[in-house]
Amino acid sequence: MTEARKVPLFNVANILTMTRLVLVPVFLFSLFEAGGFDTTWRLIAFGVFAVASFTDHIDGTLARKHGLITDFGKIADPIADKALTGSALVGLSILDVLPWWITITIAVREVGITLLRFWVIRYGVIPASRGGKAKTLAQVIAIGLFVLPGNDVLELVAWAIMALALVLTVVTGIDYVIRAFKMKARADRAVA
Repeated sequence: MTEARKVPLFNVANILTMTRLVLVPVFLFSLFEAGGFDTTWRLIAFGVFAVASFTDHIDGTLARKHGLITDFGKIADPIADKALTGSALVGLSILDVLPWWITITIAVREVGITLLRFWVIRYGVIPASRGGKAKTLAQVIAIGLFVLPGNDVLELVAWAIMALALVLTVVTGIDYVIRAFKMKARADRAVA
């Protein structure tokens, strides 16, 4: 029998996750600098957001491809994702670029699904669905477009993508709830 390979805590995937967390305050500083509407600072904020968002794609890909999955990464990665998108949504709402109801809808869904995942963790893991991944992509693109200093066409595209992100947010949230209760019911039947 071969001994399982121990994955070091300090690996490239976890470092990218931590980099994303460190970039959150840098992003917020850039977003709010010079009153929040200076073109140069908004472009810097967009660049920081884009780099941080890209690390989310890369860290997961590297972790799976090279067997760098750690318990720390499983916990830190979603925290880093929620910190980045949550802070961006709150920042845009503070600047009155995005209505608070959108930020609250997305935040309630994200917190609710995270708590739901913890509730059913003893029965199994609810993997991210294709819809959940599409939701995240739509949110990131919409947020990025809202961070960019805008023009009318860019703003129209941002609103269209945010509308799609909101629909996916609600629909995938309902799907996760259904899957969680089905998972729990299967586990309860197996015990009975």
